[in-house]
Amino acid sequence: MEKKLNTPERSWALYDWANSAYTIVIVTAIMPLYFKSVATEAGISASTSTAYWGYANSIATLIVSILAPILGTIADFKGFKKRFFVFFTALGVVFTLLLAIVPSDQWLLLLIFFVITSVGFAGANIFYDAFLVDVTTEERMNKISAHGYAIGYIGSTIPFIISIAIILLAQESIIPLSVTVASQIAFVITGLWWGLFTIPMLKNVEQKYYVERVPNPVKASFKKLFETIKNIKMYRPLFLFLLAYFFYIDGVHTIIKMSTAYGSDLGIGSSTLLIVLFVTQVIAAPFTVIFGKLGTKYGDKKLIMFGILIYIFICCYAFFLDSALDFWILALLVGTAQGGIQSLSRSYFAKLVPKESSNEFFGFYSIFGKFAAVAGPVLLGLTAQITGNTSFGVFSLVILFIIGALILLRVPNPDEVTLEEGMAK
Repeated sequence: MEKKLNTPERSWALYDWANSAYTIVIVTAIMPLYFKSVATEAGISASTSTAYWGYANSIATLIVSILAPILGTIADFKGFKKRFFVFFTALGVVFTLLLAIVPSDQWLLLLIFFVITSVGFAGANIFYDAFLVDVTTEERMNKISAHGYAIGYIGSTIPFIISIAIILLAQESIIPLSVTVASQIAFVITGLWWGLFTIPMLKNVEQKYYVERVPNPVKASFKKLFETIKNIKMYRPLFLFLLAYFFYIDGVHTIIKMSTAYGSDLGIGSSTLLIVLFVTQVIAAPFTVIFGKLGTKYGDKKLIMFGILIYIFICCYAFFLDSALDFWILALLVGTAQGGIQSLSRSYFAKLVPKESSNEFFGFYSIFGKFAAVAGPVLLGLTAQITGNTSFGVFSLVILFIIGALILLRVPNPDEVTLEEGMAK
């Protein structure tokens, strides 16, 4: 598949390979555990440090959500998209590297640097996703988007395995390093990996679709943004999809974020959980490509609906889950649908947006995706707390997938309606 991609397509997809290491090392696995250990050493209770970690993630989400549509609208003007992408990527890479030099007793500074890296990571992704319309044709969007997610899953495992190996060797005193230093080395590896594999994107991808510059682009962008919000009904297909996306991607994100805690509740050890996480990443890569190919053949919406059905089955299966084997089966099922539903959602949305305003609309896409990380964990937590059973909490996520599916049914396929027709409905 790599040979069939042209240089801009391949360079664009390679950024997924570059930044996916951040997701697994900094967001999911090593950084949260490192922060917890630093906070514990500082005398902060487990529950309080968990709350602080949650606040940090919420602050980063809020900052990006406020900036996304504004910067996205400005970036639609000629020459701005690449600049914003470079700025946020550099911000994320530099502060990921700086995580390694924060003194281990400075938990607050560590948290502040993490918030900055999160803003850089999420901000860069807005413009990265929006570049999809610039690097390929509408007919190839499924393929290219799926390829990005697929190699991202593969690429993320390499620095993750190296980092985990260094930490485990340090724990066993096989190498003369403390676990703290080993974790800091993991941050350096992640930052360097991210920065190095971003270079092809910087060299070979340029903005093809844009609005010509005006004397005051900032003022003009605010005016354009307010007009879009004011005339939101004119973009019915786009915002119907975003509403559907808000619900079903909330369920997807919740299962990703809460899977480790759920496995822990079943008594599964941390080492096994890390192995399960690794295997899920590996499984997700080929299935993401398969989803992309089937989406091209049978239609994006049908495959997204199929992915939603898989997740509904996952939630139902989790209700009866009571062993490590069941958890493995659940993880493998997640791996089959996780990348596919995300990559097809990105390419489906890219086909609906007006290309010259792609940054503005991907700003909204980012907002809906970010705020979709709120309701699911609350629903799961409250249900689990009320019933006293985590399985009931996971089962409750079925509601989000059903609502998302029902709204998605009302969204026209990109080949069934032009943007102008969609704006008129």
